[in-house]
Amino acid sequence: MSIFPPIPSRFCVPSTKFFTLSISLLTYTTMAEPKVKYDRQLRIWGEQGQATLEKASICLLNCGPTGSETLKNLVLGGVGSITVVDGSKVEVGDLGNNFMVDESSVGESKAKCVCTFLQELNDAVKAKFIEDCPEELIETNPSFFSQFTLVIATQLVEDSMVKLDKICREANIILIFARSYGLMGLVRISVKEHTVIESKPDHFLDDLRLNNPWPELMRFTETIDLNTTDAVVHKHTPYIVILVKIAEEWANTHGGNLPSTREEKRQFKDLIKSKMITADEENYKEAMEASYKVFSPRGIGANLQKIIDDSCTEVDSNSSDFWVMVAALKEFIANEGGGETPLEGSIPDMTSSTELYVNLQKTYQAKAEADFLVMEQIVRNILKKIGRDPASISKANIKSFSKNARKLAVCRYRLIEEEFNSPVQSELQKYLTVEDHGTAAGLYILLRAADRFAVNYNKFPGQFDSEMDEDISRLKMTAVGLLNDLGCNSSTLSEDLINEMCRYGASELHVVSAFVGGVASQEVIKLITRQFIPMSGTFIFNGIDNNSQLLLL
Repeated sequence: MSIFPPIPSRFCVPSTKFFTLSISLLTYTTMAEPKVKYDRQLRIWGEQGQATLEKASICLLNCGPTGSETLKNLVLGGVGSITVVDGSKVEVGDLGNNFMVDESSVGESKAKCVCTFLQELNDAVKAKFIEDCPEELIETNPSFFSQFTLVIATQLVEDSMVKLDKICREANIILIFARSYGLMGLVRISVKEHTVIESKPDHFLDDLRLNNPWPELMRFTETIDLNTTDAVVHKHTPYIVILVKIAEEWANTHGGNLPSTREEKRQFKDLIKSKMITADEENYKEAMEASYKVFSPRGIGANLQKIIDDSCTEVDSNSSDFWVMVAALKEFIANEGGGETPLEGSIPDMTSSTELYVNLQKTYQAKAEADFLVMEQIVRNILKKIGRDPASISKANIKSFSKNARKLAVCRYRLIEEEFNSPVQSELQKYLTVEDHGTAAGLYILLRAADRFAVNYNKFPGQFDSEMDEDISRLKMTAVGLLNDLGCNSSTLSEDLINEMCRYGASELHVVSAFVGGVASQEVIKLITRQFIPMSGTFIFNGIDNNSQLLLL
């Protein structure tokens, strides 16, 4: 699911006249109030996420089509400030693939032209440009990057990627690489650690505790009689109540155990069905459909277990707020939680009378509030213990953490140099041989081989038509050498793929750049707002077959 609101698409521009019109249509956002302007995206990442975005400072290296498209999405989304770094001038060739420049821009600073255009899209964003070569900036002024929240590096070759990655890691700055090369694209995140509280998974089991109801929920269900003769009451009893009571009935006749085998689960559903008075009782149908929630295992999932077992839960004064709260969660689960996380406190929509639904909802909310207060006290105690201000983590943050405790995520990324020099060989070998990943892995190897080629021959393969045949042979030799260096001596690359890579001639096609920019900017939103889980490997887009793969190397 895309986390971006719809953005005006301008994949083709028939004339300058229509291009000017599209700018005018876009600039209406500059006059709107923030809540109106960002209404649709606020529904996705909320006011807190938008506020975080508006505080972010983004640096873009190289503002060709890939960089410009990436930054356009972020400017329209309301990022706080942007700095565009590019030392080149606008050439006639740029008019065919970069919609952020026009004929009047030829000969002008590309960074200035792109920056001016982007500011027109949203005047709430602070924008500035620096006419400098990104590669020189990386070499001569590494401290420059420490002022930003996040750096987007586009169209950098391997050597510059490695150097920039080390700089950003040292300064603890989030880095995203994005690159378009003919009909292929690459996006790679690099940050030592990224923690997520609001991961917002598409599919996640409701936290209803039907398999482990707490005393107050049991007392609430005891006030309701499933054997009532009142047909209206019977068909408006919430399915949560039905399942808790029938689960209790089952456990009483099965040694305290809930259904576990397929046959027992079938019998449990039959028991629910037997309680129906009429065939049109939707609440009982909902109970049968949701019966699997009774069978789910108690306790926490494997992912959360891995997080609370992490060595970072041994906190000290330098620990992040996230790990302090994880340490508190670990203590809660082991003690007050009885093996469970704090209750989320929300219930899904269901067939029910208004009175029963509201009272049931209050029961869940009361339990969630009680769990949160316990968590808050544990957090305050830990902060005091490690010598930090007990109030240094806000109540709102602890509450959000408690509510989302089951869905926490921790993402860690290898240095790009480690991936380049010593990728996980078994994974790379698998990607190169498995049909579903073969083309993506081949493109990944060939892109790296093209960078080696550029170092050796001072040009990219296929840049000059007259040398195409020779370049194909040279690129093949370079790719074979790279595979040997990576320990994949037995792997081969498709001749067609090598020919295609040379045919690209290191070109940036707008349609590919727009797609890659969309992917990169979506990951930027995830990283800045700390909502949703960012991708964990090297993303490869294959425009030949119109598919993509994530390589975990």
